[in-house]
Amino acid sequence: MKYAIIDIETTGLNPKRDRITEVAILVHDGEEVTREFISLVNPEMRIPYRIRELTGISDSMVAMAPRFCEIAKEIVKVTEECVFVAHNVNFDYGFIREEFLRLGYTYERNLLCTKKLSRKLMPEIKGFSLGNLCKILDIRIEHRHRAFGDARATVKLFEHLLQLEHHPEKLSVRGIRSHVPEETLRKLPEKPGVYYLRNEEGSIIYIGKSISIRDRVLSHLSSEATRKASEMRDQVYDVDFELCGSELVALLLESEEVKKHTPRFNRQLRRTTLQWGLYSDCDKSGYITLEIRRNNSEEAPLTSFTSKKSASEFLGNLADRFDLCRKLCCLYKTRGACFHHQIGQCRGACTGLEPVEEYNQRVKEAIEPYTFLHDSFVVLDPGRNNDEKSVVMVENRRYCGFGYVPVNEAILDPRHLRQFVKPKTDHRDAQQIIKSYLKQGKGERVIRINRSSEGTGDRS
Repeated sequence: MKYAIIDIETTGLNPKRDRITEVAILVHDGEEVTREFISLVNPEMRIPYRIRELTGISDSMVAMAPRFCEIAKEIVKVTEECVFVAHNVNFDYGFIREEFLRLGYTYERNLLCTKKLSRKLMPEIKGFSLGNLCKILDIRIEHRHRAFGDARATVKLFEHLLQLEHHPEKLSVRGIRSHVPEETLRKLPEKPGVYYLRNEEGSIIYIGKSISIRDRVLSHLSSEATRKASEMRDQVYDVDFELCGSELVALLLESEEVKKHTPRFNRQLRRTTLQWGLYSDCDKSGYITLEIRRNNSEEAPLTSFTSKKSASEFLGNLADRFDLCRKLCCLYKTRGACFHHQIGQCRGACTGLEPVEEYNQRVKEAIEPYTFLHDSFVVLDPGRNNDEKSVVMVENRRYCGFGYVPVNEAILDPRHLRQFVKPKTDHRDAQQIIKSYLKQGKGERVIRINRSSEGTGDRS
């Protein structure tokens, strides 16, 4: 196995905003360094003063250096078929991936983090920065905070860790020692989807979703954040996954699968019995009323609850926050004014004193987070590949399901998309997922489904 031990210097800490100023790559075959690549990089932006002071790299030094696009091909070649090794690997890998993304190229390598591996193999040490580890292990760092100097020190640290591990060929990606076969980890995609963690018997013990399945699974397998996380990590022997393309589809599929399989280490998404719902209507005077009642198949609630008690408490809090009439919220039954009006805590909608428009405006503000933009619509997002789009459908305020439509399908009427949608169960979690997703401004395209056959409308 070959390892590309890498260090970079940058103009800052944000790979989206900052750029690389120097890169050093030392290829190691498990015994010694066999190849080196070192270069300053013109970041095409000014280097901040604090960075110049730290690294000693100035604007004049990089002015005549190659731009990243001019050395990108060489970096691909040098690191080909190598494990990408760095101290705090997410930093270096994140910057290099982002530089390649600017060129329209997806750079993917298996990762190994010497910081995480040090923590596992030398737990007695306090402080796992490169400087501290080198001080403890008596590794000399020449030219600290320069790419080549830090990369050479990382090589020495890496070789020390190989000796501790005894079997360098068994080092897994990111320095993770796991029951999961190395080949399984290497095949995990850096794409959105749902993943299934299985125990030694093959039973699903955890289901999750991520915009990068590979990154999330590896984070589970290296996690020591809590006792529960460590316990789960030690029980994982295999990983399955399903690509989704869309973050929204991944969220919806995760919610459904957790309810279906009820894995041991999933907690929050397990609930399935949402028997009570919050419903809205209008009385004969035009006031919007709210009511808690049992869910049925004929009408979709604004949101649902596991018990009548929790539903009533929710509506009571909503009435307090938005100064809503308890009688019109069906929390106080009387023929006349509600009790709160009698003690001066209701503006009088229950007696017709408060104008309908003023009262209804507050009700709309109260229930706005629990309502869809349209009663019926579809959300189009990226698919699992470039030849398709994902589609999520809502009709009459009910979640219908999701599917995938070929990109060459003409969408003259969104109702045509029903044939591509696989039916799913409507539930509170699914509705909240969709509402939250859209309120964040996500969704490549949202198309309204009109009740009549006259046209469609995109979200503005």
